[in-house]
Amino acid sequence: MPAFSYQALDGSGRKVKGVLEGDSERSIRSQLREKKLKPIAVSAAKDGGEASARASGGSNRKIRFAELVLLTRHLATLIQSNLPIDESLRAAAKQSRRAKVEGLLLDVRSRVTEGHSLAYALADYPAVFNDMYRAMVKAGEHSGYLGVVLERLADYTESRQYTQQKLKMAMVYPVIVVLVAFAVVGGLMVYVVPDLIRIFQNSQAELPTLTKILIACSDYLSEWGGLTLLLIAALAVAARLALRKPNILRGWHAVQLKLPLVGELVRNAESARFASTLNILIASSVPLLEAMRIAAEVLHNRILRASVDVAASQVQEGMSLHKALEKTEQFPPMMVHMIASGELSGELEAMLGRAAQNQERELEMTANAMMSILEPVMIVVMGVVVLLIVLAILMPIFSLNNLVG
Repeated sequence: MPAFSYQALDGSGRKVKGVLEGDSERSIRSQLREKKLKPIAVSAAKDGGEASARASGGSNRKIRFAELVLLTRHLATLIQSNLPIDESLRAAAKQSRRAKVEGLLLDVRSRVTEGHSLAYALADYPAVFNDMYRAMVKAGEHSGYLGVVLERLADYTESRQYTQQKLKMAMVYPVIVVLVAFAVVGGLMVYVVPDLIRIFQNSQAELPTLTKILIACSDYLSEWGGLTLLLIAALAVAARLALRKPNILRGWHAVQLKLPLVGELVRNAESARFASTLNILIASSVPLLEAMRIAAEVLHNRILRASVDVAASQVQEGMSLHKALEKTEQFPPMMVHMIASGELSGELEAMLGRAAQNQERELEMTANAMMSILEPVMIVVMGVVVLLIVLAILMPIFSLNNLVG
């Protein structure tokens, strides 16, 4: 049955919202009255934009990582309890705290009750369930181990979320320090330095070069500081728009890989993502070539993604996986060596998992190394800037004292 979203008033006059399944809007209103709710508005769970998106092959609806992990775990538990898929979807929808997720699950259930497979129904929401997710669900349905596959998916999604949050948290402190530093220096240059410098400008003595530079910087920031910030913001927006062009984005990704420390960080992050994705796909009985294609789509860096596509073509021609990856010269030698060991021993799945863990450790060590270098560098730079401002102010004072003496 299709899902409908509703707004109604309860006995105390408070507005409540939710999603219910029914044959029509009239049946939904009847259900609401049975629950002693007064219907205000009832409509299909998807608006016209989403309906047209389905007609064109997908919806732009998105949910948070945490919600995806939670609903995947719910489905895994329910399906492993031998509950039919449609009933599992209904139960997971009822357990959801957000009407958006509830409506999504009920809509997927309506597609399943029409006779479609779960993987086919999930394809209506590519922004939520990506290629890897749907491929694993499809493999789980074919093998009869859908509950186990969903459990692996939840673990994988949770692991990705943890890694991304860890990297973001590592960047919080440096970003805050840089912003505070710019704010302090900008405040000094705009509000404090002009009042101090005015004293020296009224004297007839020749000002030191450093003081003249400080005065010029202060005057510039006072007159053009706001416009400069707007220009920087405009350049950032222009750069963001330019990166939407494939050629420019590919060039930028190539530069990233060549930068010291940054290139290593990007390479380790992408290698860990590739190895863990390939591991979970192969563990779910997805064929190697299809698994490589899906794992390539998970990569953000276009250079590495193209390298995986080239490696997949060579594997299709009969080359081993580790030799194909080694030939690209884009992936860490340790990961390639571990994959080679897995192929020789027949334990590719296990070695991919270990390779992913190894790359995640390398990623964490590289990020910590970057932060350990960046923090003292920022402190030294700030100290030098403050020292120059102090010297620019004190040098004219010393000159005046000498003249008086």
